[in-house]
Amino acid sequence: MNRLDIEDISKIYGDKIIFEDASFGIHEGDKIGIIGINGTGKTTLLRMAAGIEEPDSGQIVRQNGLRIAYLPQNPEFPRDATVSSYALGKSVETDWMVESNLTKLGIVQYDTPLAQLSGGQRRKVAMAKVLASDFDVLLLDEPTNHLDEEMITWLEEYLREYKGVILMVTHDRYFLDKVSNRILEISRGNMYSYDANYSRFLELKAEREEMELASERKRQSVLRMELEWAKRGCRARSTKQRARLERLEALKNGKAPVQDQAVEMDSVETRMGKKTIELHHVGKSYGGTKLVDDFDYIVLRNQRLGIIGPNGCGKSTLIKMIAGLIQPDSGEIEIGETIKIGYLAQEEPDMDTDRRVIDYIRDIAEYVQTRDGKISASQMLERFLFTPDMQYTPVCKLSGGEKRRLYLLSVLISGANVYILDEPSNNVDIPTLTILEDYLNSFSGIVITVSHDRYFLDNVVDRIFEFDGNGHLQQYEGGYTDYLEAKERRLSVGDSSSSLKKQVPEKKEAAKDWKQNRPAKLKFTFKEQREYDTIDDNIAALEEIIEKLDGDMMANATNSLKLSELTAEKEKAEAELEEKMERWVYLNDLAEKIEEQKNA
Repeated sequence: MNRLDIEDISKIYGDKIIFEDASFGIHEGDKIGIIGINGTGKTTLLRMAAGIEEPDSGQIVRQNGLRIAYLPQNPEFPRDATVSSYALGKSVETDWMVESNLTKLGIVQYDTPLAQLSGGQRRKVAMAKVLASDFDVLLLDEPTNHLDEEMITWLEEYLREYKGVILMVTHDRYFLDKVSNRILEISRGNMYSYDANYSRFLELKAEREEMELASERKRQSVLRMELEWAKRGCRARSTKQRARLERLEALKNGKAPVQDQAVEMDSVETRMGKKTIELHHVGKSYGGTKLVDDFDYIVLRNQRLGIIGPNGCGKSTLIKMIAGLIQPDSGEIEIGETIKIGYLAQEEPDMDTDRRVIDYIRDIAEYVQTRDGKISASQMLERFLFTPDMQYTPVCKLSGGEKRRLYLLSVLISGANVYILDEPSNNVDIPTLTILEDYLNSFSGIVITVSHDRYFLDNVVDRIFEFDGNGHLQQYEGGYTDYLEAKERRLSVGDSSSSLKKQVPEKKEAAKDWKQNRPAKLKFTFKEQREYDTIDDNIAALEEIIEKLDGDMMANATNSLKLSELTAEKEKAEAELEEKMERWVYLNDLAEKIEEQKNA
């Protein structure tokens, strides 16, 4: 027997159909990730499952005695409540679990009024209380928002070990991969179920859409044939002829598969001069705590920087200083004359909720210059999934995710050549995130982002700075996965060297043997030096070749012979590019070691 049955539910808000005769069964042990574009009804479904909202028609059948726990995106709290009065006091056993959860989530001051905590901290308190309650079904709406990497890892393990039912809305794709065993996709009022984690879901969805398109191509082909027959004339006397006419009518009325809308966004930016952003011995403290200590860095053109670290370590403070919102206590930050910064805050700014969506964008730009030429604010909104009807609705009618998407669009169309993004994935749906990642990868300016979204970091950044909690930043090359591997290597090297020091006693004679036993001096060979000097240009040239081949393949999509030749060329170029990239990693690593040796 199912724990929960969603049977033929329909839900309409105004003129917008959220669900239309949708059904779904939830079994014991299901850990379901709900995905879909913002505004499709993900949060609404959780609220209906929790019994907070009711469908307009249909029903949600819950097993007798079913205990449901629900963590909303924005929990409500009693006025004047403290952490202790809100979360503790139910029972000794429950209080122990709450305290344990609070510690894991970084909340240790129980007498603090909730009003003095940040929105993220208040949400952690609510999560600690919810996870300590007795439940058979756990409903989570964006559980990873405001959590750092360590806390996300803890939550992953907690949910993986839990044996009951989990129904969650999340944009965190790595989190979905590790926790979920089913994916529920909501699209255009329908529900599509996949027995898979996120990675497998992508494969299964592609297969489903391909099958639907193949069926549609067949339907169109048969329709053309039947129409041709009908044009030749028929008397519709015989049973066979009547059957053909009926089939023709059915084909005409057949529905083509509707493709999910995707966010479209062209790169909009202003040219950048030679001087970018320079940080010289920057320091910042709050309440005696050193958040940033003597930080020195020059941001390179077209660089993508990811900033990570535990909550409260100074990540947002650093990027706010770069954006000019707050001033450093010491040192200085120099901004080039041509630099134009677009800043995305964690929380949306106060919006005039009575104002129409299109007016909100027109206040920033009536027309936007893109690669395709000048387009209107209305056209830009359409590209960002705001239909003409939605554009003339008040902002108050938008969902939380739609407001976030609107705010994101307002930053992207500002003409900035530097984007400073503070947790850009918060409350943003996966399709929008995917397009944002593609957009940032084509963006020719600078990107500096604070993010806990590991998937986003892997796709966007090429260098990571990690806060150590004492105001210092450690630099790592590559994305998040590269950072983890490099950190593991660094720690393992540190452990082995320290153990070696313990095993080998210090001897005065060792100094005599230093010259004899020192490692050979590192240097490039003549061939390696030439290769190192030219490899960046070679990689760029190969990327241009692959891009051109992609265009040629699109142009020759119907020419199977030419397409086969182009495919072979592209595969060869991609193999060469992969080889060059591996070589680039080796040469740059060697260059860094040579430089370290020089400075030693």
